[in-house]
Amino acid sequence: MSDISVAVIVGSLRKESINRKLANGVVKLKAPGFVFNFIEIGGLPLYNQDFESDPSPVVDDFRAKVAAADALLFISPEYNRSLPGVLKNAIDVGSRPYGHNAWGQKPAGLFGASPGGIGTAVMQAHLRDVLAAVGVNVYSGAEVYLTVKDGFFTESGDINEGTQKFLQGWMDGYVDFVKKMLA
Repeated sequence: MSDISVAVIVGSLRKESINRKLANGVVKLKAPGFVFNFIEIGGLPLYNQDFESDPSPVVDDFRAKVAAADALLFISPEYNRSLPGVLKNAIDVGSRPYGHNAWGQKPAGLFGASPGGIGTAVMQAHLRDVLAAVGVNVYSGAEVYLTVKDGFFTESGDINEGTQKFLQGWMDGYVDFVKKMLA
């Protein structure tokens, strides 16, 4: 079997995003046979059905990258008790036009980090609903709600050792899930 390509989508555009830092650390975890590729969503236009018949090259490129991936990994903050608008927009752009859903039937993992006490629990519930609507199969073996406090990231920007070990356990389950879904 060739390497499994995982599209990594970060739901934050902020330059110093803790979820971008988290994603950069997560893709360094052990996942033999998996290749992680970030797909940027900040340059996508707002979804508008009027443009479906003549999409921009940015939209075509985004949809092609999603379609080419074997699996998905969403790492996102929680905004106002839900998923960020930029992430919802990306999902909408990738799911249209009708009959050309780039997301469909792909296995996915999701989690996020927040300085708040419940991490990204509500966002994840909403994102699971949205992903189900576009046919994505989300790993449910373990739900991860990370609260970022002092020491979460090391001075060099890496995830601290204890959290890395915890996330490696999640990654092991995700890898098994993806392999089963693709078999």
